Amino acid sequence: MADLVTHLPITLKPDSKRTVVRPFFAEDPTAFAVKDHSRAERIVERVLGLGDQAMRAELRAATARLAARHRDVEPSFQRRFNELEGLTIDRARVGREQALLIGAYFTQEFSFESAALFNPSVVRHPDQSEVTPGATKLLFTLRGIGEGHVSSLIFRTGIWEADGALIIDPPSEFAVAPLIDEATDEAGHRVVHLNCGGSREISETVIFPFLPSQGKGIEDARLVEFTEEDGKVDWRGTFTAFDGSEARQAMLWTADFKTFDMRAVEGPLAHAKGAALFPRRIGGRYWTLGRQDNENLWLLSSTDFHDWEDARKILTPRYPWECIQIGNCGSPIELDEGWLVLTHGVGTVRNYSLGACLLDKDDPAKVLARLSEPLLEPSDMERDGYVPNVVYSCGALLRNRTLLLPYGVADSYTAFGIVEIDALLAAMR
Repeated sequence: MADLVTHLPITLKPDSKRTVVRPFFAEDPTAFAVKDHSRAERIVERVLGLGDQAMRAELRAATARLAARHRDVEPSFQRRFNELEGLTIDRARVGREQALLIGAYFTQEFSFESAALFNPSVVRHPDQSEVTPGATKLLFTLRGIGEGHVSSLIFRTGIWEADGALIIDPPSEFAVAPLIDEATDEAGHRVVHLNCGGSREISETVIFPFLPSQGKGIEDARLVEFTEEDGKVDWRGTFTAFDGSEARQAMLWTADFKTFDMRAVEGPLAHAKGAALFPRRIGGRYWTLGRQDNENLWLLSSTDFHDWEDARKILTPRYPWECIQIGNCGSPIELDEGWLVLTHGVGTVRNYSLGACLLDKDDPAKVLARLSEPLLEPSDMERDGYVPNVVYSCGALLRNRTLLLPYGVADSYTAFGIVEIDALLAAMR
């Protein structure tokens, strides 16, 4: 099956110089907590006790350190001061420069991809206006891992040329955190709004964990271009929220990549990893694939995109390379022949390989065919990294009868391949 994938001479690797400004929290260990006098308050009191000369010198130094690679430093310090909770100080008596310096003490730089940049998905960029005929502008989501093995959602762009060549745009030198607001929708469900208007291009947007349920990571976003029954198009994705002990599935939703909504889900889908949305309704219902039991591939549906039910096991391990578990590697791709699903299988020595299967277009619970051998497996050149012996994808893109397949290597970096659909289907049983 190795002949089915044409490897492209391009990779994306992590860059420790890319950082985003995020909140820093200073708290007492439980055994040393001081009642009614938090560590944050003690820090603020020290700052307010500085003389004017020392205070201004410290503020100038903190501002200069960040201004070299971040925009709007002073407004970010001010926002951080405004966000601080539980302080008994009279904020009205805190001068502007004092407030900025306090904000600086509760701010940190986070190198969001210093350790890894992997597990990509890809969709068509929403703006194809300046693309040459036959080419496609692309938008990638990737999982970056930074300090503390914390995962964030990162975006990159590129061009898939008409002749098959792939060009990845260099990312901006800046990275910008979203502004966060919470609300409820018409049905009373909690929605977290992310305003990324501070980003001048999508590669500047970094969505890092900011909720307790995401404490250790926003992992493996599977993004898909979704078309509703009225023809309206937006982009929706699944991701895993991990708090350090429990993983939950959640949804990401955007119409323009400048604002995003994050929504929780309920039902059997909620307490699992690796969900992937179908790109349209089937029979009036929304559908997703999942791995509810960490072993098999499941199919679930919903009428409202919130409660997911009717969980059915549709694919189980059969071959040696997937003997431990199987799951999806991105959203199903619609072909004339049915729904193409890229899968992953785990075999000996916890070796992760990529496979594929074909589902019935009208009844995706029916498996029409599948690969008996891996489509892609770790090669001698792609074995080593943070987690060895792993190749993995969160979504590919179809153009005509050719598939662009981005994939993560050893939980470390991203590589790319091309797969011809006719050859892939011919290899299935």
